[in-house]
Amino acid sequence: MSIPDSSLPQGSAGSQTGKGSPSRSRTVVIIPARGGSKGIPRKNIVSVGGKPLLAWSVEQALAARLVDEVVVSTDCEEIAGVARRHGARVVKRPAELATDQATTESGLLHAIDYMERVDEQPIHVVVLLQATSPVRSPRDIDGAIECLRESGADSCFSACAEHFTGRWRLSPEGYATPVNFTPEKRPRRQEYPVEYLENGSIYVFTPRLLRESGARLGGKIAIYPMTTLDSIQIDSVADLAVAEDVLAIRARKDRSAPDLSRLEGIQLLVVDFDGVMTDNRVFVDENGRETVACHRGDGWGLARLREAGVETLVLSTETNPVVAARCKKLDISCTQGSRNKRAAIEALAQQRSLTSAQVAYVGNDVNDLECLAWAKVAIAPADAAPEALAVAHLVTPQCGGAGAVRQVADWLIAVRKAHDRTPGDHADA
Repeated sequence: MSIPDSSLPQGSAGSQTGKGSPSRSRTVVIIPARGGSKGIPRKNIVSVGGKPLLAWSVEQALAARLVDEVVVSTDCEEIAGVARRHGARVVKRPAELATDQATTESGLLHAIDYMERVDEQPIHVVVLLQATSPVRSPRDIDGAIECLRESGADSCFSACAEHFTGRWRLSPEGYATPVNFTPEKRPRRQEYPVEYLENGSIYVFTPRLLRESGARLGGKIAIYPMTTLDSIQIDSVADLAVAEDVLAIRARKDRSAPDLSRLEGIQLLVVDFDGVMTDNRVFVDENGRETVACHRGDGWGLARLREAGVETLVLSTETNPVVAARCKKLDISCTQGSRNKRAAIEALAQQRSLTSAQVAYVGNDVNDLECLAWAKVAIAPADAAPEALAVAHLVTPQCGGAGAVRQVADWLIAVRKAHDRTPGDHADA
């Protein structure tokens, strides 16, 4: 199957050519991701922390404030599919620009030229993200763009500071020789000037610089500093495990102080039943009748959420009548027995004239992953499966069936109240 020359996902931030008017400066993220990796097969889409490696960079770019559009340049249909599912625009890269000998710059020039020709709109700033650097944040992307703007530089790259480290080379005879110092005058750390190690994560430049020099860096060059941990690159299988550990640590830290801004604009909350509204256990009596345990607080939270103008519905693969009975009790809609939850959630949103950007989904297991990836906000209970926790934007402190849905309702209500409050209002007025 061939890749369409350009594709835009429906209902995503990447589907808009610029977040502002055509006359404003246009900043585009380009992520090169060709197929045919030699060191790690299918490296750009290998699973890292529960989602494809490429997805980390796409989602980080989409969440950055100063980015207008996110584009993946690839020659591979499988990579293109991953890019679209996570919200990026895809530009097909010609085969001759996807060989081992082809430069990253040649792929960038092709993508820039193609988009400017098709969109009939110039690109003013290009942000190159390497898919093999997943441990950056949206703040880093915005910071690098601001670094270029505020420094007056022509280009900028991300790097980690490196204090004195003795560097050595092996001679043809096999003996070590120093590169950056003499052993007789070994400098103290504080005496050696700080050096910066290019980490390959972020590059910011103008199309003009790239076209005139053929390089991503040139003219006056600025440095955007990042930490050593945030500078991890995936070059070997061992790097995958290190990146997963760092991403897991960051996720735990983020959950302790969740960023609720992503919940702005949500009109529809879709929740799984088992493991979200229940504690994922089932009780069976001597007649084979199944019962489950739910949390009364969830019902109160959903009633308040309905009053706030947010609709809630349940989407479940379970066929047991207990699902419909509980939803009837709570006065919420229910779709059960679904064998294709991704298609079902898209249809439910379409029936309400909503896009994925207006939907939040709460799920706890692997059969929820496609819905979690599709919705603008992916939410998981504290005891969800590792795969669901890895892709969740928000994780409730509560477990499924123990008030997790009430927590989500409280979050949504708080965000709507903050949005509705005028600048002159006070919370305690």
